[in-house]
Amino acid sequence: MTGKTAPPAKKTAPAAAKKTAAPAPKEEAAPKEEAAQKEETAQKEETAPAPSTEEPPGPEQPPEQPPTATDEPAPIPTEAGAEVTPVPAEGSPAPPAEPPAPEPKLEKPKEEPPSCPLSLAVEEVSENSFTLIWKAPEQMGWAGLDGYMVEICKDGCSDWKAVNQEPFLSTRYTIPNLSSGDKIHVRVTAVSAGRASIPATLEQPVLIREILQLPKIRMPRHLRETYIRRVGDAVNIMIPFQGKPQPEVSWTKGGLPLDTNRINIRNTARDTIFYIRQAQRGDSGKYELTVQINGAEDKATLDIQVVEPPGPPQNLKLVDVWGFNVALEWTPPVDNGNSEIKGYRVQKSDKKSGKWFTVLERCTRTSCTISDLIIGNTYSFRVFSENICGLSDSAAVASGVAYIEKTKTTYQPEKIPQRDMMEPPKFTQPLTDRTTTRGYSTHLFCSVRGFPQPKIIWLKNQMEIREDPKYIALIDQGVCSLEIRKPGPFDGGVYTCKAVNPLGEASVDCRLDVK
Repeated sequence: MTGKTAPPAKKTAPAAAKKTAAPAPKEEAAPKEEAAQKEETAQKEETAPAPSTEEPPGPEQPPEQPPTATDEPAPIPTEAGAEVTPVPAEGSPAPPAEPPAPEPKLEKPKEEPPSCPLSLAVEEVSENSFTLIWKAPEQMGWAGLDGYMVEICKDGCSDWKAVNQEPFLSTRYTIPNLSSGDKIHVRVTAVSAGRASIPATLEQPVLIREILQLPKIRMPRHLRETYIRRVGDAVNIMIPFQGKPQPEVSWTKGGLPLDTNRINIRNTARDTIFYIRQAQRGDSGKYELTVQINGAEDKATLDIQVVEPPGPPQNLKLVDVWGFNVALEWTPPVDNGNSEIKGYRVQKSDKKSGKWFTVLERCTRTSCTISDLIIGNTYSFRVFSENICGLSDSAAVASGVAYIEKTKTTYQPEKIPQRDMMEPPKFTQPLTDRTTTRGYSTHLFCSVRGFPQPKIIWLKNQMEIREDPKYIALIDQGVCSLEIRKPGPFDGGVYTCKAVNPLGEASVDCRLDVK
């Protein structure tokens, strides 16, 4: 290194001072601290990077100042301008320790208020109240939403008055006890952890007056057709309607008031209830409902039909019996159960078993024919009538019985004319020329018909082939075949198949080449 470093500072206090320094320890500590500071400064300069050789040497250290006796040791400045805490001298009491620095406190999150309620609107207005609806705000606040506060102010006045005492969470609220004709300003505020949002306010004041609405009956779809109930069932019908102010409701049947001993009517502001505890057939008919407001009215008709099972058919009789068949006739029942007859059910019973079996269901006519009866049996018959409630409680039974007699019959076979099946032989499939390889068996095929069955004769070069193991001749269902086993060159030639019966003969031939 080319730079110069300051020599370490010498201790200026004499050794004897240590012996006599008991009464003033603070004064001895200052020179030692100054010397330690100088040594530390010298070490820093040695470890610092060396300047270029052309730089002039650094300035010399100023002369040491004699320490002054003070009550407390002063901080010693360094080259960087920082203060160094003085070190107590040996044998001197340590200075009191400084208290630890307080830890930084975590900042609590800011309690932001909720945002403004959305879509504030008036749902309904009456002569002394109105109903508000709105949507929840987008921001609920740090602690969650506590509820809403509703405030009102009359038009022309600046005093806002809270309607509810405590916040509520519903997004629908009805403000009652208002005077007809007043104009009311309204606003809704969201509240969270004691902090309120920006209020949502209606642009225009609400005029407190009843909105007139024409009367209208909303007849349910299933009541637009005939309403059918069985005898003894309860009839409980609710028909909604609308209209403002509350309309007057009245029921009539055939232009006359209803019998309150049998029919109960209960009216509300929005519907009317028609109730009969136990319906009777006399309750059937058309009922007229009228809803009226100051001369304006709406009407609807309720058609009720109370039904029960029909009576049995009348005058069932056995008209005729022939072979395996029986004819029956009857007339419709006197009482149809206040409903259209859907059909009749016919049953039979034989004398041997005594059980009833259904022959016909939903027979729409008043007559029928029953077939497929068993010879030698005696049968009884009965008929039920049927409507929307089901079968009649009882049946009409025929007074007579039907006995299916055994009839003597003679079998006469049908005369079938005899057909002449005789036919001379005729080939339906001729032989075809073939070429085969030496040593490989081959077959010749043809088909023939004729009656009586013709005799088949095979010939080679016009010479009949007799019992020769080299040839195998077969016939099956008119198909003729000749197998030539391992033919040689001398087996080639013209082969003929001849069919012969008493009515004539026929023949076909082909050529076989062996290579």
